[in-house]
Amino acid sequence: MGQLESAERSYNKALTLNPNFPEAHNNLGNTLMERGQIDNAISSYQRALVINPNYIEAHSNLGNIFLENNELDNAVKSFQRALEIDPQNPALYNNLGNSYKKLGRNQDALNSYSKGLSYNPESTDLLNNLGVTLNDLGQFKEAIKSYKRAIEIKLDYAEAYNNLGVSYNKLGQSDEAVQSYKKALDIDPEYFDAYNNLGVVQKKLGQIDDSIVSYKKALEIKPDADFLLGDILNAKMNMCQWENLQVLIDDLKARLANNEKVISPFSLLSLIDNPHLQRKASEIFASYYYPKDDSLGELDSYSRHPKIRIGYFSADFRMHPVATLTAELYELHDREEFEIHAFSFGPDTNDEMNLRIKAGVDHFHDVREMSHKDLAILSRSLEIDIAVDLGGFTGSSRPKVFAMRAAPLQVNYLVFPGTMCANYIEYIIADRILIPKNKQKHYSEKIVYMPNSYQVNIRNLNISDKVLSRDNLGLKTNNFVFCCFNNAYKITPKVFSSWMRILHKVEDSQLWLLTNNDVTLNNLKKAAVSQGINENRLVFAPYVTISKHLNRIKHADLFLDTRPYNAHTTSSDALRMGIPVLTCIGQSFPSRVAASILNSVNLPELITDTQEEYESLAIELATNPIKLKNIKDKLINNLSTAPLFDTPLFTRNLELAYKTMYEKHHSGMKPEHIFVD
Repeated sequence: MGQLESAERSYNKALTLNPNFPEAHNNLGNTLMERGQIDNAISSYQRALVINPNYIEAHSNLGNIFLENNELDNAVKSFQRALEIDPQNPALYNNLGNSYKKLGRNQDALNSYSKGLSYNPESTDLLNNLGVTLNDLGQFKEAIKSYKRAIEIKLDYAEAYNNLGVSYNKLGQSDEAVQSYKKALDIDPEYFDAYNNLGVVQKKLGQIDDSIVSYKKALEIKPDADFLLGDILNAKMNMCQWENLQVLIDDLKARLANNEKVISPFSLLSLIDNPHLQRKASEIFASYYYPKDDSLGELDSYSRHPKIRIGYFSADFRMHPVATLTAELYELHDREEFEIHAFSFGPDTNDEMNLRIKAGVDHFHDVREMSHKDLAILSRSLEIDIAVDLGGFTGSSRPKVFAMRAAPLQVNYLVFPGTMCANYIEYIIADRILIPKNKQKHYSEKIVYMPNSYQVNIRNLNISDKVLSRDNLGLKTNNFVFCCFNNAYKITPKVFSSWMRILHKVEDSQLWLLTNNDVTLNNLKKAAVSQGINENRLVFAPYVTISKHLNRIKHADLFLDTRPYNAHTTSSDALRMGIPVLTCIGQSFPSRVAASILNSVNLPELITDTQEEYESLAIELATNPIKLKNIKDKLINNLSTAPLFDTPLFTRNLELAYKTMYEKHHSGMKPEHIFVD
């Protein structure tokens, strides 16, 4: 500090002797900036430029200080002026690109970086920044090329290795992503982003224990990191590692209430049953990652089309639960009134379900290689009237496409069970059970109330014909079998304790659970033993194909639901196979899904209001075979007549919703709640 003060005195002295000395003004500006006197530094640079308007260094320094302090329009002007003087300066193009990048003007940033590289193809900074921009535009393969070129030039470029991992992950090349992150950490063992990103991919690969280690290391490096606590909690939930969970959740709630960037909306769903805080999480997340992007201009509406053009956007047009729910919907849409487009940004698997969907829509667009912007442009060029987001804030979704406005009307449906709190999503598909009138305030979207359940289903699914017995599945032939095939992150300590109390009351009963790793399995066994239940009464099933899953679940007696994150597709799977589902209804969307589904198959008697009622009914059904048989008989009789599996009825009702929102829009009306009767 003493040296900076001395330098400041020297420059001021020089300027006393010669007030028209631009270099002294510029150097004084540098000194003042280092001392944190931003406004005075800006004034010094500006005085230098009054004296010498062509002083490139002062323009550049002024641009840098504007860039650092997020005065981005001024930063752009400064770098542009400097480039007018020196139009072949790669460093200036890099800084101009950085300014555009922070403004969200990715195409302008791309042009700047590319221009800089034309003058210096060996600039690793330009190559890396170009890669980041290409990645943000969804051009992942081109981004990889740019990072690799930077690494060829600079072998110890940790940032480029980290960014390379990000693009590999976007392409689904998880192993390559892991290796890239680890290489970055070999170079820089204190690299926060690399640890955080490594944790994300490890969780995706099912290496949950490793992911927690990576997340914790990241947290040590940066204790206040955005959304990291939520990632750690989600990883812990995936492993059923519940130590100090309630303390962490209480901290989470307090930080959310304080508008902190602490957890992603999806990770929150399994932790709390609070629609107010769920909306808060979505609001924070959307404004941080996916704000409205007007780079393509406003999109009001198109001229009326002979048929309403519906675009379904998903990464899951393949053998996946989303497809096993929706495939028949696309086929049944009335082609006299609707033109159906599928925009697929997931893998082109050519499996049975993928081929069915390709055949079942009017136009199937493979957009994996498209940037977010190009995809939005494509949707606009096709004049899609209603864009349906089948992803929301889940891992493989592309909210940026919707932020750019892919269609005049945009709808959140099916996959993300909650509000996106994004001002570019007009509607959410729900029903009266999912979102009662007194809960509407927790949703930014207007609600489309379907007359039965919001969940669509396929009437007929292929079911494996392999003959199985309980012995084949590790189950005891004559014992009562409770099951829950929900993902492990949905199992809370409270729910598990409830299950253990049920097992205590139902002698020799078994609990059949789903798991894909030994860590989760062992944690659940330990939790059972700690509550006085022999670990052998827990039976674990591996993940299998959908047809095998349906064939096996029918060997259970009763499906026990989780809360606050219910079974969704799995509820329908169990009911389809004649297995009753017992749920305890909550306050938020994900905690009311099973109730919606049960209501739609005319089994409201399996919806309980409290954990005590839930346990009592589970025990009663397990110990009263006549009552259980009566419910099973009712279920089987209802399968062919109840709305849940009446796909033509659902399709007609959804089309009524689409027509209503379309007509309101073309009449100049603002979106409002729609009740389909």
